[in-house]
Formats: sequence, structure tokens, C-alpha cells
Amino acid sequence: MDDTPHILIVEDDAGVAQGLMRGLKQAGFRLSLAMSGDRGLELILSEAFDLVLLDLMLPERTGFEVLDAVRSRASVPIIVLSAMTHLPARLKSFENGAVDFVPKPFFMEELVARIRSRLNPGQSKEHRKLALADTVLDLDARVVQRNGEDLGMTGYEFNVLALLRQRAGRAQTRAQIADQALSEDGDCNDRTVDSHISRIRKKLGPEAAKHIKTVWGIGYRCDLEET
Repeated sequence: MDDTPHILIVEDDAGVAQGLMRGLKQAGFRLSLAMSGDRGLELILSEAFDLVLLDLMLPERTGFEVLDAVRSRASVPIIVLSAMTHLPARLKSFENGAVDFVPKPFFMEELVARIRSRLNPGQSKEHRKLALADTVLDLDARVVQRNGEDLGMTGYEFNVLALLRQRAGRAQTRAQIADQALSEDGDCNDRTVDSHISRIRKKLGPEAAKHIKTVWGIGYRCDLEET
């Protein structure tokens, strides 16, 4: 079962939505998008999300109305993202059940930090580290280290490696890797995925790299057992 946090973005501005999808995917989250209040509410009530990012000025149903409808029917934490930064809008958001309010424009790094604090309140970062042979993946700091030394993974390389490690033992197709770990711009293909894997193996070194297996005709798999 995939334990990657699943976030719903409810945002009708295509440019803002695209930026959120790109930045949060690079931060390692699974994402879904709704571009109206009605669709957002439908997804919140029908699917299991770990967190919702909600705009206030939405077509069909405002963010305030979504908050009010969700309050007594779902327990998912909701962070409001809005250009309506005046105090009444902030207070009404919290009164209607929001757990946080982030004004637009915002820094992606700050948003990611706020999301992580809501997803893992009080959780030790030791619980967010995964071993792979002689290396350690720190899912919060988004670094791969050997003996405390950063191996210099790029954001996309970290995404790919974390995906394979979190799904250890299960083959991932190149399409799955591209969709879950790489860019939203549509330029990813099999060769792009293969290039990322090649660079990841070089940076990991021989002990860890041998656990990243090529599954011929399919894609790649992370094996934790020695072979």
C-alpha cells in the first residue's frame, strides 16, 4: 500500500494549480486536482485524502461553503490558500474549520513546511528516514546520505529513488515513475526515466545501487534483500 501523503488541491486558476502541482510533486506528495467548489467537495466526501489545499474564490461553490459542508462530514485537515487576506476572511476560514491560512502569493518552501507540520504533528524525523544498504533517505530533509555526507541528489532524482524505496519489492513501470515522481510538463519519456536511474545509481555507489534492479520490458524495482 502506498503511504505517500495524498493531497487534494481545490483551485480554479490554472496557472496557480499548475505551479502547486509541480512544486508539491517535487516535494514528494501524491496529488489530485479539483477546479471548482462542487468538484472539490465531491472528492473530499468520496475519497481519502491526507490534506486539502483550498482556494476561497471558486466557481459553483465558494471555499467558505466547502469548509462549512465538510466540517461535520469529514475530518481531513484543510489549509486555505487565498488572495482574500483581510482579517474577516481569515477569521471566517478558521471558524468554518480550516487548520491554517496561507495568503497568496506564497513561498512554496513555506507551504511545504506548513503541510508537513500538519501531516506529522510532533513526529520525530527519525521515523521519516529509510535505509538502503549503506545510505539513508531522509524524507523530510529530502537528502540521501552516506555516513552523514549528502550524495547530491537533485529534486527529481530524490523523488524517483524515494518512490522505488517506499514501494520496495514492487516493479514500477517507467510510466508510473514519470507520473508519480517527475515533471508535469509532459516531456517525460522512457529515456528520461532511464537517465534519472543511471544518475541515481552513480551517486548511490555500488553497495546501494545494486538494489535498484532493472525489470526488463517493464521498468525498475528496489530490492532490499541481498542478491
